[in-house]
Amino acid sequence: MPTLVLSPHESRKSRPEATLKLLEKPPLWRAVLAVMMAVLALVGFWPSPVDAPAQGGIDSALAFLHAHGIPGWINYSFVEKSANVALFIPFGAATSLAYPEKRWWQNAALGLAVSGCMELGQLLFLHNRFSSWVDVVTNSGGSLIGVLLAVAAVHSYQQKQAQRFNQR
Repeated sequence: MPTLVLSPHESRKSRPEATLKLLEKPPLWRAVLAVMMAVLALVGFWPSPVDAPAQGGIDSALAFLHAHGIPGWINYSFVEKSANVALFIPFGAATSLAYPEKRWWQNAALGLAVSGCMELGQLLFLHNRFSSWVDVVTNSGGSLIGVLLAVAAVHSYQQKQAQRFNQR
C-alpha cells in the first residue's frame, strides 16, 4: 500500500481521510493495474524461466536452512508456488481498488483470466517455459487474497470514517 507523505501544515488527524481518498481513486488504480499487467506480461512471456538465474542461490539458501532445522517440505517447489501467490496479491488488490463497483469474485476472476492467458501463451509460444495448471491455481489464489485484503482495508477505513463522523 502506498505511503502518504503529508505536508507540515496537515494534521495527523487528516491522515485517515487522505488514505481513504487515495483508496477511492479508481482511475489511479486502473493506471497502477495497467503497469502491473505489463510487468506480469514481461514475467510471463520472458523466453526462459525468470527464476533460472537465481535457482542456484535459492537451492543453496534452502540447503543452509534445512541444515539448520527448517523442515524439508519447504523446498524449491514450495518457494516457487509461494512466489506465484505473492506475485498476484498486489494485482488482486489493485484490481479491487480499480473496479470497486464490481463484486469481489469478479475482480478475483480477472486474476484467473490473466494467469490462464499467461499459461496458455507459454504453452503455445514459449518452448523453454513450462505452463502449468498449478501456476494458474496459485496465481489465482494470490489474486483472490489481494482482492479480499483490499475489500477489507476499504471497509475498515469506511467504518472508521463513519465512527469519526458519528462522534462529531
